Amino acid sequence: QVQLVESGGGLVQAGGSLRLSCAASGRTDRWYTVAWFRQAPGKEREFVAVATWNSGTTAYADSVKGRFTISRDNAKNTVFLQMNSLKAEDTATYYCAAVYGSSWYRVYHAYDYWGQGTQVSVSS
Repeated sequence: QVQLVESGGGLVQAGGSLRLSCAASGRTDRWYTVAWFRQAPGKEREFVAVATWNSGTTAYADSVKGRFTISRDNAKNTVFLQMNSLKAEDTATYYCAAVYGSSWYRVYHAYDYWGQGTQVSVSS
């Protein structure tokens, strides 16, 4: 199993930036894909970004494309989500999720392991 811990959330003004981190521990010697999802109050959990093990494949939701960047440092078992030009509608709890293998998915139920989430609030 892999355990995930997110950090880096906070309150920021619209137009600002934040960098989220997702630290993995446990069985990190196997290939695993990591994705970021977010969930705002009263809304469904939605896909944000994903990176395969070697970052050979990255993908983004249309709503964040061009503003967010996902990256991995496998030597440190950490995945990052750089968020620039933040908007009020980016306000949500952000979760990282992992699944073993080299495939990637946009649907949350495909992921087996989840962090506890980190809150991002963007004031307009």
